[in-house]
Amino acid sequence: MNKTAMSSPETDNIPVEVTSILDYLVAYHSDQLRSIALSPDPKFHYPLFVEFAELLDADPALAHNVYYKPDKYLRFFDYAAVLAQKEVLRDSIFHGKGVEKKFIHVRFNVSGSPLESPEAFPSIGRVRVKHRKILLTLKGTVIRSGAVKMYEGERTYICKKCKHMFPVHPELETRNSITLPSICPSQRSVPCQGTNFQNVANTTVCHDYQEIKIQESTQVLGVGVIPRSILVILMDDLVDIVKAGDDVIVTGVLTAKWSPDLKDVRCDLDPVLIANHVRRTNELKSDIDIPIDIILKFNQFWADFKDTPLKGRNAILQGICPQVFGLFTVKLAVALTLIGGVQHVDASGTKVRGESHLLLVGDPGTGKSQFLKFAAKLSNRSVITTGLGSTSAGLTVTAVKDGGEWMLEAGALVLADGGLCCIDEFDSMREHDRATIHEAMEQQTISVAKAGLVTTLSTRTIVFGATNPKGHYDPDQPLSVNTTLSGPLLSRFDIVLVLLDTKNPEWDAVVSSHILAEGENKRGEPDEDWAQFWSLPMLRRYIHYVKGHFKPSLTKEAEKVISSYYQLQRRSAMQNAARTTVRMLESLIRLGQAHARLMFRNEVTKLDAITAILCVESSMTTSAIVDSIGNALHSNFTEKPDQEYAKQEQLILEKLRSVDEFPDLNSMEGF
Repeated sequence: MNKTAMSSPETDNIPVEVTSILDYLVAYHSDQLRSIALSPDPKFHYPLFVEFAELLDADPALAHNVYYKPDKYLRFFDYAAVLAQKEVLRDSIFHGKGVEKKFIHVRFNVSGSPLESPEAFPSIGRVRVKHRKILLTLKGTVIRSGAVKMYEGERTYICKKCKHMFPVHPELETRNSITLPSICPSQRSVPCQGTNFQNVANTTVCHDYQEIKIQESTQVLGVGVIPRSILVILMDDLVDIVKAGDDVIVTGVLTAKWSPDLKDVRCDLDPVLIANHVRRTNELKSDIDIPIDIILKFNQFWADFKDTPLKGRNAILQGICPQVFGLFTVKLAVALTLIGGVQHVDASGTKVRGESHLLLVGDPGTGKSQFLKFAAKLSNRSVITTGLGSTSAGLTVTAVKDGGEWMLEAGALVLADGGLCCIDEFDSMREHDRATIHEAMEQQTISVAKAGLVTTLSTRTIVFGATNPKGHYDPDQPLSVNTTLSGPLLSRFDIVLVLLDTKNPEWDAVVSSHILAEGENKRGEPDEDWAQFWSLPMLRRYIHYVKGHFKPSLTKEAEKVISSYYQLQRRSAMQNAARTTVRMLESLIRLGQAHARLMFRNEVTKLDAITAILCVESSMTTSAIVDSIGNALHSNFTEKPDQEYAKQEQLILEKLRSVDEFPDLNSMEGF
């Protein structure tokens, strides 16, 4: 609970607790104090950061008091910081150079200290009365962000008997009312015993004040557990440093706030965390631990499959949703979507997203929801919802009125920023989501102008959608007709796979044999040494590693293949014009980069480019380059994928030769 430094006139004497704090700050944080004093930035409030672990080493007794008596000692630290600044400015080197700052707030970072233990760092859902009035740390995602207000945080009173002046702070638990002491709090050798106090004019100190609400991450909750949330109060330099969708770790003091008066409803005290330190962890979301021995195993895996790389790739893909038999095309699409490409920023600053989007359109019972749930497990940050949305915010964002104040409530896409958003029943989106999801998927932002709240929120999110066709799927009709999704929205998906439960006796026989054999089918099984290697935890580590380690660039051969395919599609009259745009070219590049990462490489080769083409071709009801793609539901793993690819490569290269600008591929180096 970080109140402002005492701004009343000089007190008669300095409390002994402040003296020890003053010595500590001068000894260990004089550099920060000089920087604050010499800062030309005309800010009103300045933070001074203290590592709690360092304080614990330097003065265990003082650290103990900060933890168990934060109400008192956080104010003492703020007061001591202002006095310590004066001490530093008395140095002859800096005398006359710095400007004394009136408000300095000491912010305690508990990272790496014993306060990260479960007792002082519980989940939001486990906050209890025993955590009240200690230095508590909570982790969550900002789901609401209120407007900045003004808050009266301090008044100075004077004792009419001894003229001692002292500050008084209002408390949330008493509806911000001022409670005066029963007797004069002066610490004179002879007690004053005065009981008559008067408010000193022009000594009221106000704070910037903002309320946010944080919710615990669903990733750490068990099945069926409802994620809990708590109100957090930010003041002074902490206001407006986080927004809806941010992951934060907040350290502060747990207190209570009166709930609004409602007729015939019992008035309760709601828990509130008054923040002392806020750490945005958006850049720290990738918290998957990858030991060096695991990385060595990845290298060994690809060394073993050096001569048959596609067989190695398929060994990885078979670890994706292993309970679903076959569906090679879908598993490849899921892997490429989760891995994604490399974000590109041109000279003008325009960003081209690196994240890929995937949509599964299929009949009931084709495994769409199972793929959604498994993909969510593979991502270290994910949100699963339906098209209707799990809250009033739906998929994007909305303005809600809470206690008479308008606040922004983040939807699924904002909460999944930097991760994966799985949306089942994608076609059942709310109207306001349909209007804004285009920007969220392509520009990766959501522009908000609601109830006087104007802002832009980040949605750097992979979208994995699933939907049923409208009635019976008609292959002769465009995808937009079969799904009731608009062409522009469909064009934002890099891959759209149609899974139709058509009658295929051969496929039915294979699937039934697989189910009856309890998954012991060995067709396309990878080498026994690696069969059990690609478990869910290993796949998570692999995807995280290749995304962070490889930044693939296109080779000349890959550029020629992608460019010629794009030109061929533009000339083809068979394809829906909404899909054959520059977006398709960008999708090909992203998918090629994703496949290169999947293959543990830093360059996009001809193989990656052709695989990207086959994925895009699978998204089309009619193909301009491959005669028969077939039903993605019936795609299976082949025993010799490398030989199978060689046949597909020849077919595609023959088609691409029809493009005038495309050279003789056989004469090109590498082809």
